[in-house]
Parts: sequence; structure tokens; C-alpha cells
Amino acid sequence: MYSSDDPWYDALASGWGESDGTDVPEAASPVVGDVYLEVQRSAAFREVRSRYRRFVVPAVAVFLSWYVAYVVTATTAPALMARPVVGAVNVAMVAGLGQFLTTFLLTWAYARHARLRRDRAALELRWETQELTRATRGGAS
Repeated sequence: MYSSDDPWYDALASGWGESDGTDVPEAASPVVGDVYLEVQRSAAFREVRSRYRRFVVPAVAVFLSWYVAYVVTATTAPALMARPVVGAVNVAMVAGLGQFLTTFLLTWAYARHARLRRDRAALELRWETQELTRATRGGAS
């Protein structure tokens, strides 16, 4: 099951995770692979992927731009970043805390988007895939 060309082989603890060959699962029939290809080509799958990309690509672009702007400003305009806002709190501290805040907001927005726009459709695809796979294997689960 594991061989020397497996990059994680050396990471296994002695005897852990290694198979003696008695618990090797039977190989999936090539027809089962066709089920996954069929689902991948379906309009529902493309819609789930499209919804994912429509959220993630702009979110990553905006967040990375905001992060790079913070780093560039901190290195090229130290006088601006050192400008006090309130007491000992300066622009750099506010922007740094803003980085944390935007990380949490982005995480919340991603989870909300997934829950409202993708989870139900993805679950339906998963159910359909399992049903098709079960039917392909002849009813065995």
C-alpha cells in the first residue's frame, strides 16, 4: 500500500497506517468513475463552482490588495503610519487591527455565502452522486 515514492511514507509512525493487505478495499469499477465525470460536467456542478469563484476571486483580490497596501505604506511612508490617531494609538496600529478585523469579516462572509448560496446545491450533488454510484455498483453500499 505504501511505497518509498510516497512523500508521506517516512512521516508515518512505526507500524501505524501500514497495511498488511487484509483490509485493502476492492477497486472501484471504471463505471463509477464515469458517474463522477458526469456529475462534474453537469450544470448544477458548474453552478456551484461558479458561485464559489464569484465570491472567492474578488474577495482574495480585495484582501490581498488591502494587505499589500498596508505593507507598502508601512515601509514607504513611516511618517504617515506613525501619525497619532488617539493618544498613543497611531495609524499603523489602527491599520494593523483593521487587518485582523477584515480577516474575521471575510471568514464570516465566506461562511455565510457558502451557507446561503452553495451548501444546499453541493449537498444535493453529493446525494445524487452517492445514489448514482450506489446504482452503478448494483445496490451495494
